[in-house]
Amino acid sequence: MLKGLTRLICLFLIVTIAGCGSEQQGAAGANPVAEDQKIFRWKLITTWPKNLPALGTAPEKLADQLRVMSNGRLDIKVYGAGELVGAFEVFDAVSQGTAEMGHGAAYYWRGKLPVAAMFSTVPFGMNAQEMNGWLHYGGGMELWRELYAPFSLVPFACGNSGVQMGGWFNKEINSLADLQGLKMRIPGLGGEVLKRAGGTPVSLPGSEVYTALQTGVIDATEWVGPYNDLALALHSAAKYYYYPGWHEPGSTLEAIVNKEAWDSLPADLQAMVRVATRAVNDDTLSEFTARNNAALQTLLTDHDVELRVLPDDVVNQLKTTAKTVVAEMAMEDELSQRIYDSYMAFLEDVRAYHRISEQAYINAR
Repeated sequence: MLKGLTRLICLFLIVTIAGCGSEQQGAAGANPVAEDQKIFRWKLITTWPKNLPALGTAPEKLADQLRVMSNGRLDIKVYGAGELVGAFEVFDAVSQGTAEMGHGAAYYWRGKLPVAAMFSTVPFGMNAQEMNGWLHYGGGMELWRELYAPFSLVPFACGNSGVQMGGWFNKEINSLADLQGLKMRIPGLGGEVLKRAGGTPVSLPGSEVYTALQTGVIDATEWVGPYNDLALALHSAAKYYYYPGWHEPGSTLEAIVNKEAWDSLPADLQAMVRVATRAVNDDTLSEFTARNNAALQTLLTDHDVELRVLPDDVVNQLKTTAKTVVAEMAMEDELSQRIYDSYMAFLEDVRAYHRISEQAYINAR
């Protein structure tokens, strides 16, 4: 009898201990489950007019993809330029935490960080394919994050226009003399190059470009390329459409995330942001590539736009000036010099290979 009772007591203790262990395990696992189900509601502000093809729709696609990938745990509302803050206030607003995320182009912050322009585009520099190579496999992304770290921002490449057009002009450009006094909307390093060539660069957000050109506030403007330019109806404000886009050979768009907001995300949501920005980076370039020529044909045949090529002497002078402008920017500080050195070394290396690959094939084709 005593022996049987002992067995029952031992069995009771085993069951009790197992049950306690189960409860403790459930309690320990409760926090991760709750954390996994937390919903993060973010604001994403942009430098673009709402729903502008490719540029304006890129952040919308990013928000949609992240909402689906996260099963609603990362819920992002997108605001166009001027809806919450002005187009050129995005950097500061995300830095200060007014919004958790922004979408724009790094050359818009050149007044604050001159070298930031190199993470968007450099006159006569890398094209989209080469920029992606430098950023993701050539050390560019690490330098970009180091540059933005003091502003509590985490940057991601999130779109590319490919080679842009030279711009819309209300007068013909036949020589360097025609650049003298030319008031042109042109941001970034290209604007500084134009200034040294005798022109007057003007910085304007996309929403103001058409009116400024139509009313004569500016004589010329660059925007992107046929797909976007047709959407802004720039053909009805200027007659001559010039190429090549020497100033923007492959403009990287950026997504910037407030560092505190970024750190608040669990690891799986951070991974989703990394993957989604890379996807939108590729998708935007693909959209421009697919749509530009059809839009160009519409401009030429339906709107009688005059397509012109910039004269060789003009392009050659702009190229010479661009080398000086970019080299001078590197002298700002030690980090600027490192960014410049990294960019130029990668450009020289990839250009050597592309002479016998991409460029050779295009010439042969």
